[in-house]
Order: sequence, then C-alpha cells, then structure tokens
Amino acid sequence: MEASAAAELEAAERVVMRWGSTAASPGGGAGDEHAMLFGGAGDRVEAERFLQAVDDIRRLAPPSAAGYACASVQVAMARLEDELRHVLAARALDLEIEALAGLSSLTPSGGRRNSDATRAAAEEDDDDDGSGSVSSSVGRRRTYRSLLSIREVDLYPADAISDLHAIVSCMSEAGYGRECVQVYASVRKPAVDSALRRLGVEKLSIGDVQQLEGDALEAKVRRWIRAARAAVPVFASERRLCFNIFRDLPLCDSAAAATATAAVATHDAPFTEAVKGAALQLFGFAEAISIGRRSPEKLFKIIDLHDALSDMLPDISDIFAASKAAKSIYVQAAEIRSPLADAVRGILSEFENAVLRDPSKTPVPGGTIHPLTRYVMNYSSLISDYKTTLSELIISRPSATSRIFAEGNEAAPAFPDLDLPDPDSQLPLAAHLVWIIAVLEHNLESKALLYKDAALYHLFLMNNVHYIVHKVKDSAELRGLIGDEYLKRLTGKFRLAATSYQRIAWLKILNCLRDEGLHASGGFSSGVSKSALRERFKAFNSAFEAAHKIESAWYVPDTQLREELRISISEKLLPAYRSFLGRFRHHIENGRHPEMYIKYSVEDLEIAMEDFFEGAPSSPHNRRRSHG
Repeated sequence: MEASAAAELEAAERVVMRWGSTAASPGGGAGDEHAMLFGGAGDRVEAERFLQAVDDIRRLAPPSAAGYACASVQVAMARLEDELRHVLAARALDLEIEALAGLSSLTPSGGRRNSDATRAAAEEDDDDDGSGSVSSSVGRRRTYRSLLSIREVDLYPADAISDLHAIVSCMSEAGYGRECVQVYASVRKPAVDSALRRLGVEKLSIGDVQQLEGDALEAKVRRWIRAARAAVPVFASERRLCFNIFRDLPLCDSAAAATATAAVATHDAPFTEAVKGAALQLFGFAEAISIGRRSPEKLFKIIDLHDALSDMLPDISDIFAASKAAKSIYVQAAEIRSPLADAVRGILSEFENAVLRDPSKTPVPGGTIHPLTRYVMNYSSLISDYKTTLSELIISRPSATSRIFAEGNEAAPAFPDLDLPDPDSQLPLAAHLVWIIAVLEHNLESKALLYKDAALYHLFLMNNVHYIVHKVKDSAELRGLIGDEYLKRLTGKFRLAATSYQRIAWLKILNCLRDEGLHASGGFSSGVSKSALRERFKAFNSAFEAAHKIESAWYVPDTQLREELRISISEKLLPAYRSFLGRFRHHIENGRHPEMYIKYSVEDLEIAMEDFFEGAPSSPHNRRRSHG
C-alpha cells in the first residue's frame, strides 16, 4: 500500500473510532441529541465526513485487513445502527389521526343507515326516518376515494428522509442490509400499530369478535370500516417512506454480501416488516365476522364489510400486491370476500327458513298486523336497498328444501303453487324475495287459523297482506324486484280477504233488514205481523250492538284502509236500514214503547260505525243522537 493511501486509511479509521460509541463521541453523552451525527436539522459536515470515512476504509483496506468483519467497519456499523434508530424515533412527524381519517370518504351516498334499518326490522313500528346516530352502513354503497385522489401523508421531513437514505445506503453497501431492516422495523412497526389503534382498530381474538351481537357488533363494524378506510393512507404513506429511504439499495444478508443472488427488492422487506402485523390484525376482524354464527341481524353488517373491502381492494392491491414480500397481505384481504359472500348467502337461506318455521302460538289482539309481518317486510325492503351487492352475491334461485318442509306440516294450510317468472327474466335475488313473501303468506294463513271468529280470520289476513302490498309499493327497489304481476296477485288477495270479512261479519245483520217473514200470511200483499216486526227490530239491535262491541275492539292500523272499510260497510248497511225504517217504522211508532224497538236512527248507526276497527271496545249507546 502506498504511503498516501495508508495515511488516508488511518485518518478514516480515526474518524470512525472517534464516533465509534455514543458515550465517547464529541459533544455529550448517549441521551444528548448533540452527541448524534444526525442530531437534527443542523450541520451535516461531521455526518458526511463519517460516511466518507466508512467508504474509505472499505475502499483502501489491504487484502490482509479486508472483509466485512473488519473491526473499524463493525464499529462504524454499530454507530450507524444507533443513528438510524435515533433519526427514525426522533424525527417522525406527529400523525394527526383526525385529519387522516378525513382522507377517506365516510359520507353515505344514500339509503337508510344500518343502525336505523336493523332497528326498523326488529321493531313493530313503521320505517325509521333515518335520523339516528351516524352509522357505518347504508343501503347503497358509499363513494370511496381511491389513492388516485387520496394524498399520502408525510411521515418525516425531507431532510430526515435524506439522512435515513444516506445511512441505509452506507450500511447496505457494507453488507448490513438486514440490520437496516431490523432497525427500521423495530421503530416503524410500533408506530404503525399505534396509528391503527388511534384509528380505532382493536386487538380482538376470533372468539371476541364472534361473541359480538346487536349494538356492540354494529359499533365495531362501524368503527372497523372507518378505521380500514383511514388505514389505507397509513399503509400507502409507509410504502412511500420505505421507497424513499431504501430506493435502489441491495438489502443483502451480511453473511453472503458478496453473492449477487442474495440481493432482494429494495423496499419490500422493511415495508412488510413494518406493516404486516397491523394489516393482518385489521383484516382478521372481517375474517372472524365471516366465519361467525349466522343470524339475520348480521346480514347487512356483513354486506357492509364486503362492500368496504371491495371498494378498498384496488388500493390494497396497489399498496401490497406488487411487493413479493407483502403480497400475502393483499391475498388475505381479497380472499376474505369469499367467506363473507358465503355468509350472506347462508344468512338469507336461514332467514327464509326462520320465517317458515316461526311458530303459531297465540293470535295477535284484534287481528292487527303481526310482528312477523312487519319484521319480514322491513327486512325485505332492506334487502332490496342492497340490490347492487346482493345481485352479485345471490347467484342461485330458492331451493325446494323449504317447500318440502312446509308441505310436510299437516297442521298448516297447503302450500300454494308459486309460479315464479322465467329464470332467464328474473334475478335470483328477486326470486328469493318473492319466495320470502310467499313463505310469509303461508305462515300468516297458519296464524289466522288461531282465530275462532271466521270474520276475524279474514280481517287478520286483510290487514297483513295489505301491509305487504303497502311495503312493496313504498319501495321502488322492492317493487322492481317483486314485479307487478306478483304485486297484482297480492292486491287481489287482500281485497278478497276484505270482501270475505264483510260477507261473514255483516250478512246476518243485513238479513235482519229483509222483508221475508214479516207478513202475517207470508205474502207481501197481506198485513205486517207487528210481533214479527218487533222481533226483527230487536234482532237487528242485538246483532248490531254485538258487532259494534266486537268490531270496535278489532284493529285496522292503516288509516286509509280503515276508512275505506267503514265506507264499504256503510254503503251496504245504511241504505238497507234507511229503507227498512221507511217501510216499517210507522207500524212500530203507532204501538206501545216504540223506543224499545227502534233504538237507532240512520245517523246513530253512522256515528257508531266511527268506532269500528279502532282497537278499543265501545258501546253504540254512547254515540247515539236524540231522535225523539
């Protein structure tokens, strides 16, 4: 070795050894930032001199002292590990989670919120107005902004990234690429984990997730979707940071540094080490939900998870799929959609069977709308709101299993033949919705048999089928799926039930107002039998009072239907009573105590009928006018 080269090597070694340990370095001790070569945004002269010294040692060392195990290089590498760790820990910018969460769109694009929708399906009240608390899911998909419009956030200032790149370049060229990755991961992995915790990602076991029910599940899903969407820029920013620090560097194993094949992709390894744990934990929540117990109330939450993953998958692919080391993260996220889709199909099948099997125990008072009818129709409306996703996931029509089950129940009415439209002209989802309503009708007919009064049997069916028709008409999506042909069939069924109710409930009363049996010799030309006429008036009064007492306790909750039913009855009863009074009242009024027989005027009946179907027993005597 030439004297000048030897002198240069010796000078380089002195620089390295002078900064060889934090405790011995100029300017302070280990806890003092001024003791670090890369101690802030200040002068970099000493740092550049140190890096140049390392290069000189590797370049000038004679064969007898060469090798990566050289003492001076080892000292230098230990020092640079400390410097790398220090810059990564000390120079990181504060991550404002609130702003970060705002980078992903969480604004609904329309439709009902899931918390309100699930509540509406579970309660007897009609549709929620959607004015509840902010929810994670809606009937229709949100608009999710991809990385093309989401900016990546800066995790370090530019000068710190330049320092980090210089440090890892020097270490990698000396064969210490693996050590770079280890140090990087030891700092950045906890940082990524912390960011996701602050976003709301919780460390839950599969068992913890599968035990979630109701509002707790709703809250966790809502939080997860928000966190997952905000996590996308976290992962993207980490990827960019790794690229800027490790770009164009062969991260070689120190024991095989001389082997060209030992080099791996420049930033794959540190990026994967930093984010893999957090990413797998994040997507593990959705996976745990997909394999949990299937129940109807989970359907829309699972669809929300599926939609959120589907929306984010292109960005997840951009972040992870191109990396050989990180591709497994993308694969896991993509594969979760399959069990989520299976869960959706399974839950829909379970729901159909649950509607079919709902036991008939006690009749609802007054023949009103059964809670099952409200639940099923609100649930069906929600299903139709999710038409876009469910049309993709529901790919087969209803099986014959449920029909066989129904036909095997001898206590139930015969299951109707259901002529579904041509499979080629109807979505499988639409066939499922028609089937659900048909199953509901079948169940309602079983429940109607619990009423001993035949008129109430028909009133109950009228109320419930009318509600089904009302719900179908109120939802454009549901009506489009059900189709006008089946809607027409339902409408005809509720009208037939209304007609049957009126015929059974009022035929006996209307028969009291006929002339037959009132004439002394049985003919119309002979005189009227006053005793028969008095008995006829008494029979009418008794029948009407019984009907009033019973039917004021019956309940028709739909205001318009209630009024239409009263009008229909009035149009039959009042003209018949008015005509009967006109023909025969003088026979009674000329006798003794006419008020005992003619107890009601036409106006009294009209007023009394206003009590019908209010669900509160009443007496017609309380509503009479004076007609003396």
